[in-house]
Amino acid sequence: MSMNPSRPAGHALVEALVAQGIDTCFGVPGESYLAVLDGLHLHRDRIRFVACRQEGGAAFMAEAQGKLTGRPGICFATRGPGATNASIGVHTAFQDSTPLILFVGQVASDQRDREAFQELDYRQMFGPGTLGMAKWVAEVGSADRLPEYVARAFHVALQGRPGPVVLALPEDMLTTPTAAPVLPRVTPASAWPAPGALREVRTLLLQSRRPLVIAGGSGWTAESAAALERFAENWQLPVGCGFRFQDTFDNRHALYMGDVGIGINPRLAARIREADLVIALGVRLGEMTTGGYTLLEAPRPRQKLVHVHAGAEELGRVYAADLLLQAGMDCAAKALESLTAPTELPWREHALAARADYEANLAAPEVAPLDLAVVMKTLQRRLPEDTVWTNGAGNFSGWLHRYVRYPGLRHHGRTQLAPTSGAMGYGLPAAVAAALLQPHRTVVNIAGDGDFLMTGQELATATGGGARRLLSVVVDNGTYGTIRMHQEREYPGRVSGSDLSNPDFAMLARAYGWHADFVDRTEQFEPALERWLAADRPGLLHLRLDPDVITSRTTLGAIRSAALQAGR
Repeated sequence: MSMNPSRPAGHALVEALVAQGIDTCFGVPGESYLAVLDGLHLHRDRIRFVACRQEGGAAFMAEAQGKLTGRPGICFATRGPGATNASIGVHTAFQDSTPLILFVGQVASDQRDREAFQELDYRQMFGPGTLGMAKWVAEVGSADRLPEYVARAFHVALQGRPGPVVLALPEDMLTTPTAAPVLPRVTPASAWPAPGALREVRTLLLQSRRPLVIAGGSGWTAESAAALERFAENWQLPVGCGFRFQDTFDNRHALYMGDVGIGINPRLAARIREADLVIALGVRLGEMTTGGYTLLEAPRPRQKLVHVHAGAEELGRVYAADLLLQAGMDCAAKALESLTAPTELPWREHALAARADYEANLAAPEVAPLDLAVVMKTLQRRLPEDTVWTNGAGNFSGWLHRYVRYPGLRHHGRTQLAPTSGAMGYGLPAAVAAALLQPHRTVVNIAGDGDFLMTGQELATATGGGARRLLSVVVDNGTYGTIRMHQEREYPGRVSGSDLSNPDFAMLARAYGWHADFVDRTEQFEPALERWLAADRPGLLHLRLDPDVITSRTTLGAIRSAALQAGR
């Protein structure tokens, strides 16, 4: 018989989170889980509840927590509308392979299946599966089994391809006393590649003349990132990083060749198409990383392909690879670095040329009156090396991806928090989470005007939480830029629904207690940045950008002209 004292199941849930090493969780309070909130109050010296302003922002913060820590981010939402609001963060965690657990309050057990107030069936809503929103969805019917469900949630979220789990918590279950013991901290099982498969990787490398590596995805640690670097150095392999996983490999390294995602360097795209061997480490090889399945043609690429991924369901999903290896990145990278390379490698010049292409891509023609390339380079020059960079979705992110050089996981852990799901509104909540979880680091959010206003109310969460070294740079061009770009390409001159009427973002930020400045010329930016650095509080810089400057490579006018010439 258990010797644990009886306590409400809501308190036992908080004890289980503490036992799993969780010291911060995010959410919006709701009456459906009052017993949990009471447990959080009871254990407030060991675990912090960050009250957010909307469940979408809370779920984004938990997703960022999962990226930063490698353990599941924790979000609490109330039933019905709370869960639907939070679903955007769950979807992002699924597409980004980020460990996350969403706890959702549920109506009392004796009211189920009556369409009671705010009742939903979360198993149907979050629909586990290869194209669902969660890896596992369950409802905890027994207070005595709650610790078992929590432990399983951590295992599912962490093992194989990491991802989100949703647990529904009936209100009456949470108030039921239980003496169930708290279970030990979950350690995910490790999966190593088979020795025979490693020999095949070496054989393919020895047969190659133009090999390259595309690395990314989740599950990386400082140790595995360092092992990847040694593997690349041993074999002199050029390395690119998958879409929005640019911090996997040190961008300053002589073998780094750029990011493989939206707005890819055309020369890098050509190199991938011309490669004779692609080793994909941890990336899902989804639409963004493969250029719409054109850099690697689906289902059978022209290049020989080795795909290494932690999730068995991901291997062979799209591509018929020459070699499939199921392994976590912590094991795979360490195994690959053990492969002995020959003294002579025929692709050394190929690797040098790939690096030269990357360096050339950092150059940019001068843009007036406001040059975002200069803005990004100024931020990097003036801020610490371990700065965390966040963004949501929109064309504005192209300047960040192109011009910021990430130091790599092996040096400072994660320094890039961005949604491969393309979720607008992600960047500010992610930045708030990073600033609260790691207050010793500087955090910079780059946001578009449409992107920012999706979750801008989380400025209040940062203020209330005492964030300081947090800066949001809002690029205001008065339009949903990505949509406007596509409209001009497909329906030139026929614009509908993409124009925006914006507030004074600097005035808005001041209302939340933030330092704020307005910038519409390049030469104004660095002095404004210096004023924030001296302010010792969170800051927002409102940048006004000409809407014609639509990407880091072209203008709306050029896109419209090309479309008209094509007869659209």
